Amino acid sequence: MTRTLLVIDIQNDYFPGGVLPLWQAEETEQRIVAAIGQARAAGDKIVLVRHISVAETGLFAAGGAGNHIRSAILDAAGDAPVVTKHVADSFQETDLAHHLSGTDELLVCGMMTQNCVVFTALSRAADGFQVQVLGDLCTAPTETVHRIALNALQSKTRVITAEQAWAHAPVPAPAAL
Repeated sequence: MTRTLLVIDIQNDYFPGGVLPLWQAEETEQRIVAAIGQARAAGDKIVLVRHISVAETGLFAAGGAGNHIRSAILDAAGDAPVVTKHVADSFQETDLAHHLSGTDELLVCGMMTQNCVVFTALSRAADGFQVQVLGDLCTAPTETVHRIALNALQSKTRVITAEQAWAHAPVPAPAAL
């Protein structure tokens, strides 16, 4: 089974000093960097997504530094392809499907849980994949928004942790009482 880790919108505008700093953005970024390392070690493909606004100012403005993917993510991902999008769904009007050729299992993480992560994970274009959202590798404007979005996602797709995604040892059976 071929797996791809899809890393959505880890961009400067979502961090302190940016247009829309998110809850625990730096901690989430650190966990994603570690997960990219785990994915690479496991032989999983990695694809990065970058949102660029069509607006001249504000969040992810085309001419600003806020739309840049964070350097720690780029360093960890190496030569991973970068897909540019202009709307929440990473599949819509992009070449993402091309980069997922041969992928069976799609591991989705990134920013923002309630928007780009949800719209990508639930996209009709994702129907051909076994989609799993890595809940501990996502964040939103507040913890409450993040948790509500993950809770809602669980009724539509599988939400797991990074530890579960790269657990190589079988889970032991429960002990008999």
